[in-house]
Amino acid sequence: MKAQDFKEHFKRNYLLAYPVVLSQLGHVLVGTADSVMVGRVGTEELAAVSVANAVFSVTMMFGIGISFGLTPLVAQSDGEGNHRSAMRYMKHSFVINLIFGLLLFSILLFGGFILDILNQPKEVVVLAKPYLAIIGFSLLPFMIFQTYKQFAEGLSLTKQAMYITISANVINVVLNYILIFGKLGFEPMGLEGAGWATLISRILMAIVMALFVMYYKKFAVYWKYFKVTVWNPLSFKQLLNLGVPTGFQYIFEVGAFASAAIMIGWMGAVPLASHQVAMNLASISYMMATGISAAATVRVGNQLGQRDIPTMRIAAFTCFLMAVIFMSFTGLLFMVLNDYLPMLYTSDQEVIPIASSLLIIAALFQLSDGIQVVGLGALRGMGDVKLPTAVTFMAYWVIGLPAGYLLAFSLGFGEQGVWYGLLIGLSVTAIILFIRFNNKSKKLAFKMNQSISG
Repeated sequence: MKAQDFKEHFKRNYLLAYPVVLSQLGHVLVGTADSVMVGRVGTEELAAVSVANAVFSVTMMFGIGISFGLTPLVAQSDGEGNHRSAMRYMKHSFVINLIFGLLLFSILLFGGFILDILNQPKEVVVLAKPYLAIIGFSLLPFMIFQTYKQFAEGLSLTKQAMYITISANVINVVLNYILIFGKLGFEPMGLEGAGWATLISRILMAIVMALFVMYYKKFAVYWKYFKVTVWNPLSFKQLLNLGVPTGFQYIFEVGAFASAAIMIGWMGAVPLASHQVAMNLASISYMMATGISAAATVRVGNQLGQRDIPTMRIAAFTCFLMAVIFMSFTGLLFMVLNDYLPMLYTSDQEVIPIASSLLIIAALFQLSDGIQVVGLGALRGMGDVKLPTAVTFMAYWVIGLPAGYLLAFSLGFGEQGVWYGLLIGLSVTAIILFIRFNNKSKKLAFKMNQSISG
């Protein structure tokens, strides 16, 4: 590949990825704002944010995975120039996402008992339950937002969701300040105030994103097919065949990190609060890497729709390189600033040194985290989701978590042992998924050449 070609793909991927990176960063910054501001209230409140977000993040990421089923199908339709097909998928995806939003909210609303059986400190659970119920309701507007966002991103329109997400986060921070600490005549609400701020900001996100997709002129060519598009069981099946495995990919990964929080919670409120600080920082880099992954999905899906496999491979490998560069930078940042970043969250002198030690391990798994998430995105663009789902289950739940438990409790590494287990799981996933994409795309290129020559 010529240097000029490489630069062109890097530029196209960057223009697609950076708005999604900032949008995904916006989602995780909701939890970051809650953690930073609630951490000023107390260590138990910070630990309550950790255990509640551990449960919530699993459901939210499953919902995000379900919504991601729309993006590659819209990207492929766009590559084919089929506007009717793109609108049909969006229409069906809206129904799917709304149903799953209701289901996930119901699980959190009536599943407060989950917190009771996780063997967490009682004072932490009491604080976490009402907060979890409030942010659980935010899944409904969030899934509506995701429908319109993924439709727009499938058509390579990524900046608008970025602007909306950033604006919503500013609103969330302002509302946090007012409701948590009791400003402008409000009574101090503590942790529950953070929950209400999250809910309000996500309702506004859904409304504004919907209005943008409905009325922006570039979407007019798609909306003319809205009424004439009939309900089609095959479209539901295609979306679910991509979305459900993707949702489980996120469950297996995020669920592993949530389970890590639960194991560390057995060690007490201080290790749990330390885990929350380090995990929140690691989540920032991970969610930003999912933006590069989303760009990989769109580029791969679009080039697949055009039957241009060589360009598809180049676009994907450029995304892998972008992830390596970005995650190398974040890893270096965690290593250099590991003693200082926890101070943004808490002044507790017991929490800070533990969180600092965990950030060193987070720095070590940055590369693996970036490669594996881009691998999932590239394979999703090809419609390959089932085997990658099995890989994530095996790597985290058969290898990573058992290794973490063994290191933490049998070999005495404590909370660091749990994190070393996560490092092992991420590394295994990254290696397998990269090899999978390379081999699968090579075979597809060979088949295309054979059909052309034949």
